[in-house]
Amino acid sequence: MQWYLDVIKKYAEFSGRARRKEFWMFVLINAIIGIILGIIDNLIGTTYGSANQGVLGSIYSLAVLIPSIAVGVRRMHDTNRRGWWLLINLIPCVGWIIYIVFAAQEGVAGDNQYGPDPKAAERFGGPGGYNPPEPGYPTV
Repeated sequence: MQWYLDVIKKYAEFSGRARRKEFWMFVLINAIIGIILGIIDNLIGTTYGSANQGVLGSIYSLAVLIPSIAVGVRRMHDTNRRGWWLLINLIPCVGWIIYIVFAAQEGVAGDNQYGPDPKAAERFGGPGGYNPPEPGYPTV
């Protein structure tokens, strides 16, 4: 849950880098919340349209739209790609597959043009490389 809250705290921060764990935990928790809100919408009868879209789900989707785009852009930055690669999702049939492949790739080790390595503490240990990182969250 901490990873999800960190993305929400960085509401519209498009600069920097996001590790795979931060991105995929946000996606997972976002999907779980969407499913729960869909069930609640169906139970209380607040669905509309031919797709039975729920009011609560729609409000939630609008609320997390900007953080979702921002974490996606930061994830592309971690793989040393421009944030505009997020638009590859607009290509019918194959765009989302390519995006998932990019998002699943490990980030570039070390600093890149988008900022410092968010996983540096795990890769290289503590200051000077002598101290092993502590397990758990956060490791940056």
